[in-house]
Amino acid sequence: TTQKAKTTIVASLGEASSSLEVSGKVTGAGCTTSAGGCSTTPYLNVTSIPLKIASGGESVNLANTTASIKYLSNSVQYDNIYVGTLGVTRSDLTSAFTRAQVDHPSTFSTAIHPITKAAPSTTKAIVYWTVSIGTYNAILDQGEHAVLAIAHGASERPTSLDKVRVEVVVPTGAPLTVERNVPSITTSVVDLG
Repeated sequence: TTQKAKTTIVASLGEASSSLEVSGKVTGAGCTTSAGGCSTTPYLNVTSIPLKIASGGESVNLANTTASIKYLSNSVQYDNIYVGTLGVTRSDLTSAFTRAQVDHPSTFSTAIHPITKAAPSTTKAIVYWTVSIGTYNAILDQGEHAVLAIAHGASERPTSLDKVRVEVVVPTGAPLTVERNVPSITTSVVDLG
């Protein structure tokens, strides 16, 4: 009976804590000038959230069949904006969305690239690895680093003083919630903290 109670408690603690954590600064790709194709009001094209496994945490399957990403801003709310992972590691947002055109062409066609071309019609998210150990798969393991990249929809892009809230729902453990207020957007790289 004691062993059964211990097993139940350990399992409950695992479900109550998140295996994922933010592993650095949350940043945004800002558009600040009308000469750069932006309107007169600066906005974010992309929000980038670096992820890793929490200390002592278990590996997490980030396939779009097992994980989902909820999104909420001042103007929209979505239950799942997640498109999926990329098939190779990438070092930056530009190359990640270029690869997304290959891996997810129905969402990111050759005309859709939130950094260099047009934004998607609605907000969408991908996950790509910056550090991968061994053979690539959609499972984030200890020692690996991934980035959740959110491409904001054309009419849904956050501006200064907006609030952005993202919830990464994974198969086991508690969801990871990241909430940020958008500061004044004066540069192409925006520090969201």
